[in-house]
Amino acid sequence: MEKIYIILTHTGTNLSKLIKNYTKDEFSHVSIALDQELKQMYSFGRLHPYNPIWAGFVHEYINKGTFKRFYLTKTKVYELAISKEQYEIAKDTIQQMEQQKEQYSFNILGLFAAGFRKKIKWKNSFYCAEFVKHVLDQAGIESGLPEVPKPEDFKQISELKEIYSGFLKEYK
Repeated sequence: MEKIYIILTHTGTNLSKLIKNYTKDEFSHVSIALDQELKQMYSFGRLHPYNPIWAGFVHEYINKGTFKRFYLTKTKVYELAISKEQYEIAKDTIQQMEQQKEQYSFNILGLFAAGFRKKIKWKNSFYCAEFVKHVLDQAGIESGLPEVPKPEDFKQISELKEIYSGFLKEYK
């Protein structure tokens, strides 16, 4: 068995506050990590911590970029046990996307449509929850997520185990 990690966050940025106020959810962003230390953490979000418009595929870090700038980011980290084959497929999917990241864009319209559970999808365009669901789907990981996911929906994955709750910067 291998493990992947689902990370729910709320940074407190204007966009995350807007999302949180609209959805009434605790968290406004979701990432996926291939390691418990979260050194291999990925999502779709800000490419530059000071520019919310410039967004796309991102390798996220606890103490760099957006999460460093927004150091009071609240988080819950979940662990999910999966097969070695599923892990390799998830890893390959992420690595291929990282190698071709300039071909991907942020699905801003899809993000806002998700609040209404409406799907707006373009090729190679994702918002955070779409991306994480895509990786799980590609790896054949049964998630039970809706077709149009929001970050909070990931809490409902049956085999998910919460391993941390608090400030992201304090995660060990």
